[in-house]
Amino acid sequence: MSETWLWPDLPLSAWSETCETLLRWTQIVGKVRLGSTPLVNHWWNVTLHVTARGLAAPGNRRAGGTFDVTFDFVDHQLRIADSEGRAESFALRPMSVADFYAEFMARLRRLDIGAHIWTMPVEIENAVPFDQDRVHAQYDPAYVSRFHQALVQAASVMTDFRARFIGKVSPVHFFWGSFDLAVTRFSGRTAPPPGGVTPNVASWVMAEAYSHEVSSCGFWPGNGGYGRAAFYVYAYPEPAGYGETPLRTAEAFYDKSLGQFILPYDAVRQARYPKALLLGFLQETYVAAAVQAKWDRKALERDCSSEAAV
Repeated sequence: MSETWLWPDLPLSAWSETCETLLRWTQIVGKVRLGSTPLVNHWWNVTLHVTARGLAAPGNRRAGGTFDVTFDFVDHQLRIADSEGRAESFALRPMSVADFYAEFMARLRRLDIGAHIWTMPVEIENAVPFDQDRVHAQYDPAYVSRFHQALVQAASVMTDFRARFIGKVSPVHFFWGSFDLAVTRFSGRTAPPPGGVTPNVASWVMAEAYSHEVSSCGFWPGNGGYGRAAFYVYAYPEPAGYGETPLRTAEAFYDKSLGQFILPYDAVRQARYPKALLLGFLQETYVAAAVQAKWDRKALERDCSSEAAV
């Protein structure tokens, strides 16, 4: 039986305004999480996690306890629950970023959670502060549900891919700055600080993110410079010849402007066996980085000889 029914159609043109609004909403919640958790390797503490109902920010610290924040994309609610058994929620519906910010902060105050954030969005050109943004105000529940379903499927495959690696590897988690799902493998070697400038992000923040050599993969819903939903893989620092690696995955290619291998989401969605196609792409692009950068693969990889060869 084909798996394609599990992977919904997700054309960015149909929900781009909702996507841009939701990006900013998740940044608001993510920045509260940033101020409520201790720093963990490469900012892993600030990420959101895919659940059966949406995206969750669990275990945030507050005076005397913790609190969770969840974007419930099934009932379309923003839910806040604390360790004392109290809870607040409000409907996810068309509303401006400024109104979402005000409502979220008010609900936190009702739970006696003191949260103060820098209201400037990150990783967005010409950004408007959250509390002033009344332009981004769309929320299409049908397409948010599709987005959630795509995240669930992508996270499942990426979790299987993660399990093949016994070296240092990140969780499968959602970065609200770049609005993408990612999992990252590490060689164990340090890396030089990245160059370039990221909008409203300090250089030391990026240096923490890329302090060690990586092969990273992920899923964009349509942002990320490609313009359509896609899976991506990159290596940092990129080894010589990496982009010239021939791939078995016919639908994939190396995008020189992005410095990343790209596999369009539609190619996965329309494949007879989407999981096999995506796993093959993730594996071969990782191998390209590991071989060319001379990673100690024997020490880092789990024996997957019982699985189908890739």
